[in-house]
Amino acid sequence: MKFNLEIERIADWIRGGGYASAALQFPEGLKSDALRVADELRRMTGADFFIIGYPCYGACDLFVDFRRYAPALVHFGHSPIPSMGNGGDVLFVEVRSDADASAVSAVVDMLPERVGLLATVQYVGLLEEAAAILEGAGKKAVIGKGDSRIFHPGQVLGCNSSAALSIQDEVDGFLFIGEGDFHPLAASFGIGKPMLVLNPVTGVARNVDDVRDRILRKRFAAIESSRDAKDFVVLVSGKAGQNRMPVALDICGRLRSAGRKAEIVIMDEINPGALLPYRADAYVNTACPRVAMDDSAKYPKPMLTVTEVDHVLGVRGWDEYRFDSI
Repeated sequence: MKFNLEIERIADWIRGGGYASAALQFPEGLKSDALRVADELRRMTGADFFIIGYPCYGACDLFVDFRRYAPALVHFGHSPIPSMGNGGDVLFVEVRSDADASAVSAVVDMLPERVGLLATVQYVGLLEEAAAILEGAGKKAVIGKGDSRIFHPGQVLGCNSSAALSIQDEVDGFLFIGEGDFHPLAASFGIGKPMLVLNPVTGVARNVDDVRDRILRKRFAAIESSRDAKDFVVLVSGKAGQNRMPVALDICGRLRSAGRKAEIVIMDEINPGALLPYRADAYVNTACPRVAMDDSAKYPKPMLTVTEVDHVLGVRGWDEYRFDSI
């Protein structure tokens, strides 16, 4: 299996834009290719290329300060987030896989009659082929359309499962095409239907129910631990695609109205060390919801998501729990 870095397309874009230099931004899993890509592009175009070494977690983490260093930015591994309105001086390279959807044939009998199809951006190009395979086997295949943060039909982000939510009443279950747990977990948190995860390269099919349930138990524990908290720190991300200041202000107002103390802290990188100076009984994270969902054990105090504040304040019951989505 290979992933397409689209070197020729990038070179054409650089030459066509007349750019003398460009910044290159890679997610962690592609940083090992950065030096090779920069060297190859420099030889092809004669332009200078600067690698952005900061951590990158998604298109929400677009390096918006690139113009301090170069007139253009090439962002690898993600599709654009339409609602962010990126300009023409940013090129997104999705790094699509060359895998096909043939592995879907082997899991037809494991799926219900009406199937919703989901994928990460690297495999979203397989959804139509997968739908044809399922339809040929007598199933009904449905590909949903996400909200203003979703670029492709059927695409799931780690913080957004709106493509799944848009069709959850039309299907009996979902087939997620991709690797790992990060993205399918996002979809499974947001829906109440069975989900089968299929790696199109290895053909291995599995579900993430056990992982999801384990995380949910931790979320309920964090909520319970925060019910008597008096002092809250509400975290706001400085990242362009994660900043939810209006939400943070609303949460502070509600906490204060309930007799709690709450202050807003803005930071780019949310980690235990960065929070040490701020004494609080609990944190509320308005940045990427996965900070709280995946990394809660790293923090000395409970880390809540936006939607979990409702449970702490008694506005929602356990049966109304929902995944925070940006």
